[in-house]
Amino acid sequence: MNDTTTAASTRRPPLRVWIALAAVLTLAVAALSVGAWFRTSAAASTESALEDRLQPLIDAGYPGVLASVTQADGTRVDAAMGDVGDLPAEPEVRVGSNTKMFVATVVLQLADEGAIELDAPIDAYLPGLVTGEGIDGAAITVRDLLQQTSGLPEYADEVAADAFGVQHVYISARDMLDIALSRPAVFAPGAEWGYSNTNYIVLGLLVERVTERALWEQIDDRIVTPLNLQHTYLPGPGERELRGEHPPAFHADEPGRLREITDMDPSFGWSAGAMVSTPGELNEFMRALLAGELLSEESLAQMQDAVPSPDDLWPEATYGLGLQSFPLSCGGIAWGHGGDIPGTQTRNAVAPDGTTATIAVTALPWALVDPADEERLLEQYRIVVDVLDETLCAR
Repeated sequence: MNDTTTAASTRRPPLRVWIALAAVLTLAVAALSVGAWFRTSAAASTESALEDRLQPLIDAGYPGVLASVTQADGTRVDAAMGDVGDLPAEPEVRVGSNTKMFVATVVLQLADEGAIELDAPIDAYLPGLVTGEGIDGAAITVRDLLQQTSGLPEYADEVAADAFGVQHVYISARDMLDIALSRPAVFAPGAEWGYSNTNYIVLGLLVERVTERALWEQIDDRIVTPLNLQHTYLPGPGERELRGEHPPAFHADEPGRLREITDMDPSFGWSAGAMVSTPGELNEFMRALLAGELLSEESLAQMQDAVPSPDDLWPEATYGLGLQSFPLSCGGIAWGHGGDIPGTQTRNAVAPDGTTATIAVTALPWALVDPADEERLLEQYRIVVDVLDETLCAR
């Protein structure tokens, strides 16, 4: 944690802009089909309780919802409701900004190996790349990028403004960086906290420069293969279809008028938000990460050395190095991230006792309600967070 970052100096954009950043970052259904799959011998009452907690999401207009809950002892219950089709045990979804947890893990692994120094300036690895009005790559550290304290401006609000317009458009990392760097710095490095997907685009380029290999390969070799995750990956250039079975995903030009956006080129998210996983496999990754299976004890401690990152949903939230925390209603702190991308919203975390949950809905709140109605929009987000909290607190 940078000593110059204080609780009093956090910066958040207006809610409508915040939601656009996260993107990277009402369907009329004659009859809802409800399906569920279970991989454990959990009691039927536990399975039914999970479905009961998910029902309000369908009632709120989300076309489909998927959930996976892994108890502290490793037993697992999964469920799906709504317009999700006939799903297998591991349905794939785009997990948006959860990608940042994977990228941060790779960067910290490289730090463990001595290939990266967290407090070194990004110019030491990508000389001359990060520059602009008030932007100095010699003053922005790798830690600043990981912790969202760099002051780099956002690119995703411009790119994600027309989701259907960029649905099948490939956008390179350098093009996205050019958009961001054409804007002035938001604040001086280390002076405040401010979420910007641009930080993780730069980190993706850093990983590729240091390893001299593609980012997708590093994530696969360092995380996916060791954990034996079969449906977790960063799509390759031009890859638009999900590789495995999956529910349909929906978005809207006008709130409530949903149409499918399942197939898309997620390059606009890349290292900030393009990954695919399943609710169950995302749980496995988070459990392994927080159990110390992927990082040294020192690096995991640094990952959880967090600064205040309050927002309208979690006023007491904090942000570490690619990992976010928030308090649970039943007490204790949960760690995870969450992610939004047109067609899918995921909320996920690990509770203090090891209970892990991921909830995915197949549309974003601002595809269902008017983004100009900030209170209603916030409520549409809050209902998903509330279900996550209830699920992590259920005993």
